[in-house]
Amino acid sequence: MIRLGSNSPTRALILKNFEIDFIQNGGDFDEDSITTNHPKSFVYEATVGKYKELIEKYGCEDMPLLVADSVVTSRGELLRKAKDENDARRMLELQSGSETSVITCMIFKSQKKEIIDISITTYEFEKFDKNHIEEYIKSGECFGKAGAIMVEGFCKPYIKKVKGYESTAMGLCVEKLKPFL
Repeated sequence: MIRLGSNSPTRALILKNFEIDFIQNGGDFDEDSITTNHPKSFVYEATVGKYKELIEKYGCEDMPLLVADSVVTSRGELLRKAKDENDARRMLELQSGSETSVITCMIFKSQKKEIIDISITTYEFEKFDKNHIEEYIKSGECFGKAGAIMVEGFCKPYIKKVKGYESTAMGLCVEKLKPFL
Protein backbone atom coordinates (compact mmCIF):
# COMPACT_ATOMS: atom_id res chain seq x y z
CA MET A 1 0.00 0.00 0.00
CA ILE A 2 1.28 3.46 -0.92
CA ARG A 3 0.00 7.01 -0.43
CA LEU A 4 -0.61 8.84 -3.72
CA GLY A 5 0.10 12.50 -2.97
CA SER A 6 -1.97 13.81 -5.84
CA ASN A 7 -5.58 14.83 -6.48
CA SER A 8 -5.38 13.52 -10.06
CA PRO A 9 -8.04 10.95 -11.00
CA THR A 10 -5.82 9.91 -13.94
CA ARG A 11 -2.86 9.08 -11.69
CA ALA A 12 -5.21 7.08 -9.45
CA LEU A 13 -6.49 5.20 -12.51
CA ILE A 14 -2.93 4.37 -13.60
CA LEU A 15 -2.17 2.84 -10.19
CA LYS A 16 -5.46 0.95 -10.22
CA ASN A 17 -4.80 -0.39 -13.75
CA PHE A 18 -1.37 -1.62 -12.67
CA GLU A 19 -2.91 -3.23 -9.56
CA ILE A 20 -0.98 -1.08 -7.09
CA ASP A 21 -2.81 -0.64 -3.77
CA PHE A 22 -2.98 2.99 -2.68
CA ILE A 23 -4.83 5.65 -0.80
CA GLN A 24 -5.07 9.12 -2.28
CA ASN A 25 -4.24 12.28 -0.33
CA GLY A 26 -3.44 15.33 -2.43
CA GLY A 27 -2.08 18.61 -1.15
CA ASP A 28 -2.40 22.33 -1.66
CA PHE A 29 1.02 23.33 -3.06
CA ASP A 30 0.76 26.59 -5.02
CA GLU A 31 2.35 25.98 -8.44
CA ASP A 32 1.90 29.68 -9.22
CA SER A 33 4.75 30.34 -6.76
CA ILE A 34 7.18 28.79 -9.28
CA THR A 35 8.85 31.44 -11.42
CA THR A 36 10.78 29.40 -14.00
CA ASN A 37 9.43 28.87 -17.52
CA HIS A 38 11.83 26.00 -18.25
CA PRO A 39 9.63 22.86 -18.48
CA LYS A 40 11.97 20.37 -16.73
CA SER A 41 12.81 22.84 -13.98
CA PHE A 42 9.15 23.72 -13.50
CA VAL A 43 7.96 20.13 -13.18
CA TYR A 44 10.82 19.28 -10.82
CA GLU A 45 10.15 22.31 -8.60
CA ALA A 46 6.40 21.56 -8.53
CA THR A 47 7.01 17.93 -7.56
CA VAL A 48 9.51 18.86 -4.85
CA GLY A 49 7.09 21.49 -3.50
CA LYS A 50 4.27 18.95 -3.31
CA TYR A 51 6.62 16.36 -1.81
CA LYS A 52 7.83 18.71 0.96
CA GLU A 53 4.26 19.62 1.89
CA LEU A 54 3.06 16.00 2.00
CA ILE A 55 6.12 14.39 3.60
CA GLU A 56 5.76 16.91 6.44
CA LYS A 57 2.05 16.15 6.76
CA TYR A 58 2.11 12.34 6.40
CA GLY A 59 5.73 11.19 6.59
CA CYS A 60 6.57 7.80 5.10
CA GLU A 61 7.00 5.63 8.20
CA ASP A 62 3.56 4.01 7.96
CA MET A 63 3.26 4.08 4.20
CA PRO A 64 5.49 5.07 1.24
CA LEU A 65 4.68 8.42 -0.36
CA LEU A 66 4.39 8.95 -4.12
CA VAL A 67 4.16 12.47 -5.53
CA ALA A 68 4.11 13.47 -9.21
CA ASP A 69 3.55 16.40 -11.51
CA SER A 70 3.45 16.86 -15.29
CA VAL A 71 3.87 19.69 -17.76
CA VAL A 72 3.58 19.84 -21.52
CA THR A 73 5.86 21.63 -23.94
CA SER A 74 5.19 22.36 -27.59
CA ARG A 75 7.03 24.69 -29.96
CA GLY A 76 9.28 25.72 -27.07
CA GLU A 77 6.44 26.86 -24.84
CA LEU A 78 5.65 25.56 -21.33
CA LEU A 79 1.98 24.56 -21.19
CA ARG A 80 0.29 24.15 -17.83
CA LYS A 81 -3.41 23.61 -17.10
CA ALA A 82 -5.79 25.65 -19.27
CA LYS A 83 -7.35 28.57 -17.41
CA ASP A 84 -10.39 28.80 -19.69
CA GLU A 85 -11.71 27.75 -23.12
CA ASN A 86 -9.57 30.27 -25.02
CA ASP A 87 -6.43 29.11 -23.22
CA ALA A 88 -7.29 25.44 -23.99
CA ARG A 89 -7.91 26.31 -27.65
CA ARG A 90 -4.58 28.17 -27.88
CA MET A 91 -2.70 25.20 -26.38
CA LEU A 92 -4.37 22.66 -28.65
CA GLU A 93 -3.75 24.77 -31.75
CA LEU A 94 -0.08 25.04 -30.73
CA GLN A 95 0.17 21.23 -30.52
CA SER A 96 -1.78 20.58 -33.71
CA GLY A 97 0.52 19.24 -36.43
CA SER A 98 3.59 19.53 -34.24
CA GLU A 99 5.86 17.71 -31.82
CA THR A 100 4.64 17.85 -28.23
CA SER A 101 6.32 16.45 -25.11
CA VAL A 102 4.84 15.55 -21.75
CA ILE A 103 7.37 15.75 -18.92
CA THR A 104 6.49 13.94 -15.70
CA CYS A 105 8.46 14.05 -12.49
CA MET A 106 7.83 11.67 -9.61
CA ILE A 107 9.26 11.26 -6.14
CA PHE A 108 8.75 7.97 -4.31
CA LYS A 109 9.88 7.78 -0.68
CA SER A 110 9.70 4.81 1.64
CA GLN A 111 11.66 4.07 4.80
CA LYS A 112 14.37 2.37 2.73
CA LYS A 113 14.21 4.00 -0.72
CA GLU A 114 13.94 7.40 -2.35
CA ILE A 115 13.48 7.62 -6.09
CA ILE A 116 13.35 10.82 -8.11
CA ASP A 117 12.61 10.44 -11.81
CA ILE A 118 11.92 12.77 -14.70
CA SER A 119 10.49 11.03 -17.76
CA ILE A 120 9.53 12.45 -21.14
CA THR A 121 7.12 11.13 -23.73
CA THR A 122 7.12 12.92 -27.07
CA TYR A 123 4.32 12.80 -29.63
CA GLU A 124 4.24 13.91 -33.22
CA PHE A 125 0.65 14.90 -33.96
CA GLU A 126 -1.28 15.22 -37.21
CA LYS A 127 -3.27 18.45 -37.56
CA PHE A 128 -6.22 18.43 -35.15
CA ASP A 129 -9.69 18.78 -36.66
CA LYS A 130 -11.07 22.21 -35.63
CA ASN A 131 -14.58 20.85 -34.96
CA HIS A 132 -13.11 18.05 -32.84
CA ILE A 133 -11.13 20.64 -30.84
CA GLU A 134 -14.35 22.56 -30.14
CA GLU A 135 -16.20 19.38 -29.09
CA TYR A 136 -13.32 18.44 -26.79
CA ILE A 137 -13.25 21.89 -25.19
CA LYS A 138 -17.04 21.92 -24.73
CA SER A 139 -16.88 18.46 -23.09
CA GLY A 140 -14.68 19.95 -20.34
CA GLU A 141 -12.30 16.96 -20.50
CA CYS A 142 -9.40 19.26 -21.42
CA PHE A 143 -9.49 21.06 -18.08
CA GLY A 144 -7.32 19.95 -15.19
CA LYS A 145 -4.79 18.44 -17.61
CA ALA A 146 -1.38 19.94 -18.36
CA GLY A 147 -1.44 21.41 -21.86
CA ALA A 148 -5.13 20.41 -22.17
CA ILE A 149 -3.67 17.18 -23.59
CA MET A 150 -5.42 13.81 -23.34
CA VAL A 151 -3.35 11.23 -25.20
CA GLU A 152 -5.61 8.37 -24.17
CA GLY A 153 -8.65 10.26 -25.51
CA PHE A 154 -8.85 13.34 -27.74
CA CYS A 155 -5.27 13.15 -29.07
CA LYS A 156 -5.20 9.40 -29.78
CA PRO A 157 -6.44 9.52 -33.42
CA TYR A 158 -3.90 12.24 -34.25
CA ILE A 159 -0.76 10.45 -33.04
CA LYS A 160 1.69 9.99 -35.92
CA LYS A 161 4.66 8.93 -33.83
CA VAL A 162 5.42 8.41 -30.13
CA LYS A 163 8.61 8.01 -28.15
CA GLY A 164 8.17 7.04 -24.49
CA TYR A 165 5.55 5.55 -22.20
CA GLU A 166 1.88 6.48 -22.42
CA SER A 167 1.74 6.39 -18.60
CA THR A 168 4.29 9.24 -18.51
CA ALA A 169 2.03 11.29 -20.77
CA MET A 170 -0.92 10.49 -18.50
CA GLY A 171 0.95 11.77 -15.44
CA LEU A 172 2.90 8.93 -13.81
CA CYS A 173 5.62 6.68 -15.27
CA VAL A 174 4.42 3.54 -13.53
CA GLU A 175 6.79 1.33 -15.53
CA LYS A 176 9.73 2.98 -13.73
CA LEU A 177 7.98 2.91 -10.35
CA LYS A 178 6.90 -0.76 -10.25
CA PRO A 179 10.36 -2.33 -9.78
CA PHE A 180 10.78 -0.35 -6.53
CA LEU A 181 7.51 -1.46 -4.93
